[in-house]
Amino acid sequence: MNEAGFIGDDGWYSSARRLPSPNFEVRPGSIEPTLIVVHNISLPPDDFGGSAITELFQNRLDHDAHPYYDQLRGMRVSSHFVIRRDGVVEQYVSCNERAWHAGLSSFFGRERCNDFSVGIELEGSDTSPFEDAQYASLDDVVRATMRRYPIDAFAGHSDIAPGRKTDPGPHFEWSRLQHGCELPLQYFPYLANARTA
Repeated sequence: MNEAGFIGDDGWYSSARRLPSPNFEVRPGSIEPTLIVVHNISLPPDDFGGSAITELFQNRLDHDAHPYYDQLRGMRVSSHFVIRRDGVVEQYVSCNERAWHAGLSSFFGRERCNDFSVGIELEGSDTSPFEDAQYASLDDVVRATMRRYPIDAFAGHSDIAPGRKTDPGPHFEWSRLQHGCELPLQYFPYLANARTA
């Protein structure tokens, strides 16, 4: 697992393995990110440890290598971070830039979440618990991001794209993130709403 690091003025995390993706844009109006979106990803689904995520984010995926990949033809996607099962952190897009991780999305009526968010993918699926090493690295990345940007909220991909996305899934323990980073419930508006509903 990487040592805890920092995010520099260039938006890159010092403790991440840099794997730049071409799939990004300038944030409109020089918006700073205020939201962190948590995802899960595995390619093919429920298969961990391969290189397919990197290949997808770098537009190098062999779409004939697995039947599932056929539906990904022509897709141009990216996330700022991927946290592997062993806790290794990979970064694909500077946090200063707009990564293509959330798609059609809305955060309490504010559309285009990519414009104002940082996307963190955990290597995993909706059917598998995440590893302790992933939660530890997630805490480190979150703390570094919050030191650099005015982050004031967290959401799952399923929160901002309900009915379209299901990740990070039922096995993601929001309470571990909340307590690990010592954050009040106000940072988790979807969680707070669920508790008061």
